[in-house]
Amino acid sequence: MEITVCIKQVPGTTEVKVDERGNLIRDGIDSKMNPYDLYAVETALKIKEKSGATVNVITMGPPQSEAVIREAFMMGVDEGYLLTDRKFAGADVLATSYTLSQGIMKTGKPQLIICGKQTTDGDTAQVGPEMAEYMGIPHVANVKKILEVKENSILVEMDMPTTLETVEIQFPCLITVEKGIFQPRLPSYKRKKETKDKLITYFSLKDFDDRDDKNYGINGSPTQVERIFPPESNTDKETWTGSGEELGNKLFEKLAELKFI
Repeated sequence: MEITVCIKQVPGTTEVKVDERGNLIRDGIDSKMNPYDLYAVETALKIKEKSGATVNVITMGPPQSEAVIREAFMMGVDEGYLLTDRKFAGADVLATSYTLSQGIMKTGKPQLIICGKQTTDGDTAQVGPEMAEYMGIPHVANVKKILEVKENSILVEMDMPTTLETVEIQFPCLITVEKGIFQPRLPSYKRKKETKDKLITYFSLKDFDDRDDKNYGINGSPTQVERIFPPESNTDKETWTGSGEELGNKLFEKLAELKFI
């Protein structure tokens, strides 16, 4: 069984700048693996431990995105693929999903594709399902629990707004997993030494079956960001003194003033 996990390098800080097109300027800032992707990697590794599956990771980004693949190697992942090309830059959700689907089809035919719930720099939670649509495979989102991995299917529990639903989905398929499905393991220093020279496979547009650059990056993005900005920090504070009753009344008055109650 072959499992592919989609991961992404995201800013490790909220102190980021935005260019005139609404894209994050990622150069020169601290980065990390998207926290939700850690749960996807751990889910794949748990399945690997029980079934002997091969686990690969794939990401799209600049060459420095190799760092998150190295981190995945330290967790126990077998192979890593990096989709990197300037023509992929500026992609919206649709173009990103298409690029990843093209990349996964170049790596082989995984039975199971696992994505995190969403990314912390986009928060759309749409990439996984859109990838599945492009690849013509079934998908399930909001997976809270893996109940059973069978020979030709996987049984999962979905966390819906008001119910928990059990679904059996046939391979090949894609799932997106919720935060907390498993506790992600820490990277291993031993594996870091063992995999420091491990080959990472790079793919660019010329490696894809579809080489039409109108389908990728900003050219393949039907949506454009109208406005994006970092969150404003509020450092205002008040210091109160008094008895417990007086402080309780002040707190009540303040909450009412702010229309929280």
